[in-house]
Amino acid sequence: MFARTERLLLRPGWQEDAPALTRAIGEEAVVRNLARAPWPYGEEEAQAFLSQPVDPSQPRFLIFARTGGAPRLVGGCGISPSPEGPLEMGYWIARPYWGLGFATEAGRQLLRIARAMSLPKLGAGHFVDNPASGAVLRKLGFRPTGRIAQRYSLARGGEAACALFEEGDGDGSNAVIPMRGRITIEEDFREDIRLMAA
Repeated sequence: MFARTERLLLRPGWQEDAPALTRAIGEEAVVRNLARAPWPYGEEEAQAFLSQPVDPSQPRFLIFARTGGAPRLVGGCGISPSPEGPLEMGYWIARPYWGLGFATEAGRQLLRIARAMSLPKLGAGHFVDNPASGAVLRKLGFRPTGRIAQRYSLARGGEAACALFEEGDGDGSNAVIPMRGRITIEEDFREDIRLMAA
């Protein structure tokens, strides 16, 4: 399954993506906000992740920014069972692309895919020391449940407090995306994005 948004391409990961995945996710500031990714994260971990079977009822995507040339891997998203059982959405964005609305844009598309698949309403969560992820969830129409659960983070090597959310009635389609249009390959990618987002 593939999906396109205004700025992004969501597609399954392939073994050939291992080097790009390693570069994109391979920062402790990114990995520590995830439950299942180890730290340090090298190409061996990327290959292991990409070789895992994917349940068709639990889609998992790499997120690529569409450019004038080859798309650039900027993150990942997917649907998987939570430790409590119900399905939940998760996402990560490579550090150079934080604050550009990519998580919101990809999350909105992931919710549309979940609705098209007739999945039940999703849950979500974020470690309490990562409030930016909570802001993304609110933009997507998720509501805080008021519950905090201890969730294990492989990268942190222990449990951390996680704020739990439930899907609301909207899909976040009224959320503002900071940048519009396609990105040209000729210019420095990160600077181009930051200038357009300002």
